[in-house]
Amino acid sequence: MSTEKQILHKLQLIEEAMREIDLWQSHPPKPKAFESVEPFSIDTMLAEEWLQWVLIPRMYTLLEQGLALPTAFAIAPYFEESYKEDTTERYQRLLEHLRELDRLFIQDNV
Repeated sequence: MSTEKQILHKLQLIEEAMREIDLWQSHPPKPKAFESVEPFSIDTMLAEEWLQWVLIPRMYTLLEQGLALPTAFAIAPYFEESYKEDTTERYQRLLEHLRELDRLFIQDNV
């Protein structure tokens, strides 16, 4: 399976994991939230909002249009930090998919 197809599949699994733990939202954040210049829009969005409304759509667009994918990619550490206080393991499946997504980019650039 090509790296692009693996990335597409991983994005679908991330969305599925978010839906299972009720992180998937039906309405986007306010337009002003998208104006952030901070990494991960950390000043205007929750981690899962950024994932759903910024990263996933951008990645789908890049894949659909055959555009160059990022060459440096590591989002799992941000989400691990965001969810570090959770002791229920609620986020474990999502975190594992994010780690696997990171590995796809590392593997493709070695």
